[in-house]
Amino acid sequence: MRLTRPMLAPAALVAAVALTGCGGGGGGGDAVPETATGSLEHLAAEAKCTAPNMQTDADTIRQAICEKGDEKYVLATFSTDRGQREWINTAKDYGGYYLVGRKWVAVGHEDVVADLRGRLGGNLEQGVQHGGGGGSAGHGEHTGHGG
Repeated sequence: MRLTRPMLAPAALVAAVALTGCGGGGGGGDAVPETATGSLEHLAAEAKCTAPNMQTDADTIRQAICEKGDEKYVLATFSTDRGQREWINTAKDYGGYYLVGRKWVAVGHEDVVADLRGRLGGNLEQGVQHGGGGGSAGHGEHTGHGG
């Protein structure tokens, strides 16, 4: 009983983001490739992250920071679907933008994540927005850029 309530809210959020995110119509094109799969190194190569800075290398999660121009993003892979979803649900409390694939996630600025979707496929999700606007505070990523 208690488990279903917490599961319903994220499911509703994912559905809302999917409905609003898919019709966004950015100038980059509508073609989204089939969702990529593989190791963190394989996904990094597909994303054109030539030197992933490994932050976590454990049995359940592997996480690296990649750079795209002046922006940074987190790329993480998971050993289980459940572990991935738990990580995303917790991380979303901090805001940010998430590109979600099978047992992997990329977290970063909205533009970076949208660009990555053109290389990796996946589904766009958005974290909780705190405050009244601005958007640079409260990102769920480990970068210190503002603006």
